[in-house]
Amino acid sequence: MMMEAAAAAAAEKKASKFNKICVFCGSSPGKKTTYTDAALQLGNELVSRGIGLVYGGGSNGLMGLISQAVHAGGCHVLGVIPRTLMPREITGETVGEVKAVADMHQRKAEMARHSDAFIALPGGYGTLEELLEVIAWAQLGIHDKPVGLLNVDGYYNALLTFIDKAVEEGFITPNARHIIVSAPTATDLMNKLEEYFPCHERVASKLNWETENIGFSSKYGVAR
Repeated sequence: MMMEAAAAAAAEKKASKFNKICVFCGSSPGKKTTYTDAALQLGNELVSRGIGLVYGGGSNGLMGLISQAVHAGGCHVLGVIPRTLMPREITGETVGEVKAVADMHQRKAEMARHSDAFIALPGGYGTLEELLEVIAWAQLGIHDKPVGLLNVDGYYNALLTFIDKAVEEGFITPNARHIIVSAPTATDLMNKLEEYFPCHERVASKLNWETENIGFSSKYGVAR
């Protein structure tokens, strides 16, 4: 009976072009239940499409919720966390595979290496820094993976307004504005990411984050 139920659940999974998606999100749950609801909904949406999760490795806040949802749904979970942050961000039981790295730079490059797309849930400074870096990497041509904002209750409206202002003032090209895909719900966002095709001009398409030490390539004279 259990095998039949598992087979039926597998049959219901939506086909996806993604194998794993990196999710940036807060180690806090935030003050509104809509944020925690969104983390669980995104986790369930990934499971419904058979997509694994790559995330920051913490067991607290939105990070803990989405990792538990994806793991409970039978999909692979990879958490990447700097060793120095482990006592702070891992206070409960971790799920899936946890990989400890040396620092924040290595964390971001390792997460990106294993992912086919990126999504930001609500979060703070760390989430914004990770999000903006992968957007900049796309603009530079380091990757062409989709970058999505799960804009829960308009959480990212101010950021999108700022980016539109930067386009208006000539600091971001209109095509580069389309690097960012946003939607208010997990299902709508995933549908948009599945259809995403890059249309921006790459600044330096030969740059690469992948080296032996998971950093920027010294071939191009970029110091770590």
